[in-house]
This record gives sequence, structure tokens and C-alpha cells, in this order.
Amino acid sequence: MDYSFIFYLVGALLVLVGIAGIILPALPGVPLVFVGLLLAAWGDGFNRVGWLPLVVLGVLTVISIIVDVISTIAGAKKVGASKLALIGSAIGTVAGLFFMPIGLFVGPFIGALAGEYMHGRQLGQATKVGFGTWLGIVLGVALKLGLAITMVGVFALAWFF
Repeated sequence: MDYSFIFYLVGALLVLVGIAGIILPALPGVPLVFVGLLLAAWGDGFNRVGWLPLVVLGVLTVISIIVDVISTIAGAKKVGASKLALIGSAIGTVAGLFFMPIGLFVGPFIGALAGEYMHGRQLGQATKVGFGTWLGIVLGVALKLGLAITMVGVFALAWFF
């Protein structure tokens, strides 16, 4: 019996969940996209998508993880954020999940602002830190979405050519 259809179906579901995970911080977005594409390649015994495209997809996945970490920290450090602001941003991101879709955008900002304010900064500086942290997260999401789309494109090129 040919089980390749199951590989393709699970692979496609993982790619879709991964793309959602790029926006929803509770899921490892780009790594899920990679696993989904790997399963789809495995579905036909790696005949259409071989080792070279898979290595490229793996490298793009690693780059996405680095982008994820650096973008948030860089945005926060650029405006002089404290550790409390970073912790507040993480808490705000998780809390924002309960107030979708607005909470995904407002949660990290409010969390970073609150953390910085608790650190003892004036409201103006805390707002600046909140915005800088939020901007880093948004830029990171945009970059990761771009990487995920690139990954799907690399896979499609390998599959069809």
C-alpha cells in the first residue's frame, strides 16, 4: 500500500501550522514548515526533492531561529530596554494570545512598557522601550514569513524542476 498521500497530507498540515506559528509565538513556526516540507520530500522517497534543497531549507530554518532571537533583543537593546522589559514583552505576547488578533500586536508592547515602568523608568522612556521591543518583534515576524515563503518556493522549484 502506498502511504505517500499520508506524508503529503501531514506535511501540508505542518507547513500551514508552521506559517500560523510564525505569527503565534506559542508554536515554532519555521521549524514546523521545515518538518512539513521534509515529510513531503520523504513521501516520494526524496526523488523530487533531494539533499541539496533540503540542506538549503535547513539553513533557512537555522537563519530563522537566529532572526527570531536577534530581532527582539536588538529592538529592545536599541532603545535601552531592561531585563524586566524583555520579560514583560514575553508575558505580554502570551497574554495577547487570549485577545486575538489585536492582542498579538498590543500584548508585547504593553508588556515591555509595563516591565520597563516597573524597572523605574519614566513613562516616556518606558513607552519608547515598549515601542522598540514591539518593532523588533514585528520585524522578526516579517523576516520569518519571508524565510518561510522562500522555503516553500525552494521546495516547489525542486519538486517541479
